[in-house]
Amino acid sequence: MVRIMAFAGSSRNGSFNRKLIRIAASGAEDAEAEVRLIELVDYPMPIMNEDLEAEKGMPVNAREFKQLMLQSDGLLISAPEYNSSITPLLKNALDWASRSEAADELPLSAYRGKTAVIMSASPGNLGGLRGLVTLRMMLGNLGVTVLPAQRCISAAHEAFNDDGSLIDTRQQKAVMKLGRILTDTILRMNR
Repeated sequence: MVRIMAFAGSSRNGSFNRKLIRIAASGAEDAEAEVRLIELVDYPMPIMNEDLEAEKGMPVNAREFKQLMLQSDGLLISAPEYNSSITPLLKNALDWASRSEAADELPLSAYRGKTAVIMSASPGNLGGLRGLVTLRMMLGNLGVTVLPAQRCISAAHEAFNDDGSLIDTRQQKAVMKLGRILTDTILRMNR
């Protein structure tokens, strides 16, 4: 069974990226993956700070987030674009998950062997593409295999139905396909 962790880098009510990740997660579930869809707002973490870490250890929510990553084979991430990059919320969560908690823990253990698919939705014309460049680079540097398949939904404020699905059925199918591509790739890699 392929285990996928899915989340958006946004905590905003009505977030386009929270809607988008649900669509991709449903595609992974259709491909028979076990999907753990989480909300980063449920894992509030202080800003990554090595002094805080040395004094108090890894915060409980950061540890829980990291454990979910360790238990997953793959990641589905929908990342809003903030000023041509990723959100502080997403960056902070990924930074905490990169930390080793014990001397015998391999560096970047939460990222080892992971495969990811990334996507974005934005009111802008590029659909959050510039932020995905940053996210792809960061994940790659952490050792994640980021698949080339991605999707950017522009004019996101006009792209969704009230039920969270995409108005454009071709886009809806394409985003669902991202979840299937991730699942199928992980299955092939684990044969």
